[in-house]
Amino acid sequence: MKWKPLLLLVAVIVSFSKVHADPFEPSGFPSLVTSLKLATVPDFCGEEVPIGEQHVRERLEKELLLSLWNRPQVILWLKRSKRYLPHIEEMLRNEGMPVDLKYLAIAESALRPHAHSRKGAVGFWQFIRYTGQKYGLIIDDRIDQRRNIFASTRAAISYLKDLREIFGSWTLATAAYNMGEEGLMSEILEQGNNDYYHLYLSLETQRYIFRIIAIKLILEDPARYGFYLDEEDYYSPLHFDQVSIECADETPIRIVAKAAKTTFKAIKELNPEIRGHYLAEGNYTILIPKGNSEDFQARYRNLIRQWSSNQQERIYFVKEGDNLTAIAERFGVPLASLIIWNRLNPRSTIHPGDRLIIYPQKPVYVDIDNETNSNGGAALVNDQ
Repeated sequence: MKWKPLLLLVAVIVSFSKVHADPFEPSGFPSLVTSLKLATVPDFCGEEVPIGEQHVRERLEKELLLSLWNRPQVILWLKRSKRYLPHIEEMLRNEGMPVDLKYLAIAESALRPHAHSRKGAVGFWQFIRYTGQKYGLIIDDRIDQRRNIFASTRAAISYLKDLREIFGSWTLATAAYNMGEEGLMSEILEQGNNDYYHLYLSLETQRYIFRIIAIKLILEDPARYGFYLDEEDYYSPLHFDQVSIECADETPIRIVAKAAKTTFKAIKELNPEIRGHYLAEGNYTILIPKGNSEDFQARYRNLIRQWSSNQQERIYFVKEGDNLTAIAERFGVPLASLIIWNRLNPRSTIHPGDRLIIYPQKPVYVDIDNETNSNGGAALVNDQ
């Protein structure tokens, strides 16, 4: 008798399961095997991929499967695509180059301006310092244009043009972009073959073109691979105004942000090439939020004048036994501020005789609506 309640409960559960056997909508994801069945022969920059050859098909299927398995990464590619790819496409078309080259930026950086490799490559197109500077990018401790979508794309276009001139095909030019023109040329000469699909190259470069083609296949028809994004799911396109500014001296980015009626964060995100908290002396063209350029120059000049008149910096000469923490405590300022003011690395070593800039204890707030601004901070003692 004691088993009857238990049997009754099991019967109810089974009955409920039969009635509600399919309570959820199907995922809608096509099977991975189905995803590999291509209706047409793919191409890259108009150059056909010979998938009729078993080893070529296998390599493409591998990269397609690996990309599809990492669905979160593909979703991020798609969501970022409308923010950056239209600008890359326009620049490629203006130069008469195949728009398929835009997929290199996804393969290189996943469209992240601050992407950084172990080999020191940085930015959207993953330039190393030497190649970036060779193609006109400013790369120093204040500005790194590898992180700027427009400057880095111009450099990538120039580099790819040169590589196409050397190797005669976009496929080989793209392989050389990955491994370097000298390395690829030496392999072509040694192997006596200039067909990418029949060259034995480094494993990374052997995968590189196929990874780009897999990215192209997915982004050109995301629904076929189970990615259904509505228009509002994509990240907003870049909307901005360009303004020119002149910095007679080092200028805090916060001043530029106030003149643009926005935040420090917004200026840094629109201009990821700017390193640190200050613009060095010089002339710049920067991006600010769309619609905020009207009267920008007047606001900027007014703010610079106010900021300059309110500066009460003191120069402190480092003494024997000093360290940054002790100096910050002595003057009652945050250690982080001391590091920022003097463009130091947190692990920097200071030496007797070094000069440090120290500002008042309380910040001087610049009001864009007032011509004058009172300074409520206590003046620092000039401890020389």
